[in-house]
Amino acid sequence: MKITLDEAAKMVADAQTIILTSHIRPDGDSIGSTLGLMHWLRAQGKDARVLIDDELPRIFNILPGIETIERPAEGKRYAADLLIVCDVELKRTGEVLPAVDAVHVLNIDHHVTNDEEAEYLYLNPDYAATCEIMHDLILAMGGTFSLDVATCLYTGMATDTGFFRFSNTTPHTMRAAADLIEVGVKPNIISVAMELKSYDEVMAQVRAIRHLEMFHDGRVAAVFIDEEKAKEVTTTEGLLDALRVIEGTQVVFFMKWLEKDTYRVSMRSKGTNVSRIAQVFDGGGHIRAAGCTIHAPFDEAKQKILMAIGEELNR
Repeated sequence: MKITLDEAAKMVADAQTIILTSHIRPDGDSIGSTLGLMHWLRAQGKDARVLIDDELPRIFNILPGIETIERPAEGKRYAADLLIVCDVELKRTGEVLPAVDAVHVLNIDHHVTNDEEAEYLYLNPDYAATCEIMHDLILAMGGTFSLDVATCLYTGMATDTGFFRFSNTTPHTMRAAADLIEVGVKPNIISVAMELKSYDEVMAQVRAIRHLEMFHDGRVAAVFIDEEKAKEVTTTEGLLDALRVIEGTQVVFFMKWLEKDTYRVSMRSKGTNVSRIAQVFDGGGHIRAAGCTIHAPFDEAKQKILMAIGEELNR
């Protein structure tokens, strides 16, 4: 059931024991929104913790309290008045959802492709990041921002907007970011931390770009990473940012082997609705940033995603 921001604020304010979670393959917005709200809730005397069922990228070690994030233990049960699922629909939380016994479940998200299956849902697809929603949620509860809260929320907003370069950046985004900077957040420190890469990660990106292919009269740039190539391309972090600068492209994406006949696709666009492409394969995201998983042999998966992109380009 969809609810308003004020209704969501009341649910959070009324709960005492709260578990926050987000999606597998966590990013700046998923970690920032859960961790930022956790800090604020703890300051109000609430019992709040974050469970995320995946490894956390090391670039987020800069975030205060990152060491408190837990991965659900096998066979363990977690009780809560309220489970808050941030930045994703419920089905992409891994083993968290089945491990938590919550009186109520609240989903807070900004993805237009949210399946709306949650018991309670506050959805605002006009916002660039779930951290932007958290900014408003805390204000709706009469709160202010500590530096720990502000650092987490700013990081999610910055990473989901390409450091305020993407088209999802709005006047509200900038005002919210300004609120957090006024608390003491240092944008330069956050940006340096988020862009940090090891030598091996840089070389993995170089190896990936060597496999670059162009399709649909230069409107699509893609990197396909099969099982053999995945042994040398150990990370795709930053790959799409490198591809999206290619002149004339409308869509850039990579397709990477996960396991037998299973490939992860991540897409970015300069206007084409890639969320519609992702939904063909039960994925989701935003108009200009989306992803999905394709279950098929490599050649078939490659053909399917290129066909789906071509159909969207020619709509």
